Amino acid sequence: MGSVVITGASSGFGRAAAKCFSEAGFDLVLVARRADRLAEVKAALSSKVDVLTIALDVRDKDDVLASLTALPDQMAEASVLINSAGLALGLGGANDADLDDWDAMVDTNIKGLMYCTRAILPGMVTRGAGQIINLGSVAGSWPYPGGNVYGGTKAFVQQFSRNLRADLLGKGIRVTNIEPGMCETEFSKVRFGGDEVQAAAVYQGMQPLSAEDVAEVILWVAMRPPHVNVNQLELMPVSQAWSGFSVHREDGAGG
Repeated sequence: MGSVVITGASSGFGRAAAKCFSEAGFDLVLVARRADRLAEVKAALSSKVDVLTIALDVRDKDDVLASLTALPDQMAEASVLINSAGLALGLGGANDADLDDWDAMVDTNIKGLMYCTRAILPGMVTRGAGQIINLGSVAGSWPYPGGNVYGGTKAFVQQFSRNLRADLLGKGIRVTNIEPGMCETEFSKVRFGGDEVQAAAVYQGMQPLSAEDVAEVILWVAMRPPHVNVNQLELMPVSQAWSGFSVHREDGAGG
């Protein structure tokens, strides 16, 4: 089956994808910041397939390029790259948001994804085969209050994925942007600075997607015949849908 490189592999979509792809017979290159979490994933999956873990921060361009362009021979010919590393921080309005949070989202969700793609892509082009699966979000297509920079970063992922398809036409490489809706992972806990009560309230009274739901979709996309490219795939829990346009009305206005 070849090997798959998964960023953000210590939790959430990345960790669930590692399990799904190992069960499908792919060797794994797992990338994340937390070495202890990566060790847990490796221990759970290494009896099935070969697993290489790389502890790095995708925001570190030099580290990403040095590590992902020097993979050992048995892992070097990655057939799939899953760009799962990403985060949201805060839910405040743009007028009082924390600029450090904005920087962290741009550096991780945009620059980190760019660096990892740039590191792996030349080998795929040389081999004339491969697949890049980017984890976007419905926030990249649909606005909501407080989604300002996070949504902007995911809109970048959407357009970057499309432009990769344009660049890679005729080179045998597939590119997909997967856009999940509400999914109960560590996402909201990270967004709210570790506040578990506030994070749990996001999913109260509804059944969100699970990381496993999304991982199964990622694997399904990867297992399509080589001539089939799923350009973009949006999925939501049944309990989630779009809202109508918001309208601000002044008191006493009207005829």
